[in-house]
Amino acid sequence: MAKFSKVQVISAMASTGMVPVFYNQDVEIAKSVVKACYEGGVRAFEFTNRGDFAQEVFAELVKFAAKECPEMILGVGSVVDPATAALYIQLGANFVVGPLFNPEVAKICNRRLIPYTPGCGSVSEIGFAQEAGCDICKVFPAGNVGGPSFVKNVKAPMPWSMIMVTGAVEPTEENLSAWVKAGVTCVGMGSNLFPKDVIAAKDWKAITEKCRFALDIIARAR
Repeated sequence: MAKFSKVQVISAMASTGMVPVFYNQDVEIAKSVVKACYEGGVRAFEFTNRGDFAQEVFAELVKFAAKECPEMILGVGSVVDPATAALYIQLGANFVVGPLFNPEVAKICNRRLIPYTPGCGSVSEIGFAQEAGCDICKVFPAGNVGGPSFVKNVKAPMPWSMIMVTGAVEPTEENLSAWVKAGVTCVGMGSNLFPKDVIAAKDWKAITEKCRFALDIIARAR
């Protein structure tokens, strides 16, 4: 069962402006990453459904966060079908993200008042997703469909649109400022926030610092 309401989830994504995107099959590494992000100011975190038994890791993360990171809103990513969405919602997912838009996933999420952020690569896809009740749409892969200019041009005729971008997002002043100024609601950031060598070295402090740095850039760009 979701711990946070739909309004709380959307508010956290919009207010912080960044949702880390991460997967690791090692439960302890995943816990450490979530904690490091939390200490860096992150309040919405997307764990991606990418490996065997990923749901088991997620279930442990939800229990861990409830005790160690009480304000952290955990969601699931890389969801393409309603059965997977239902599984993770039952395990405590507070939001569902996908690389594509599936109306059947929207139905599952709407029934439980869980935010669904589908991947969209065109203005029409964003419109169809909004009709299905998706408050925040994910432009993906953001760098390939037009970058910040695409977001800016979508917002011109559709200013009510709330857009999250994933892909081609980097924790640098130039990159994040460009996305923010284009009008994104939030950015999703994965590998650039969690370099393999940092994870391998278990340098959790470095991740905390990267999160603080990125969130500070976003705050200033706004």
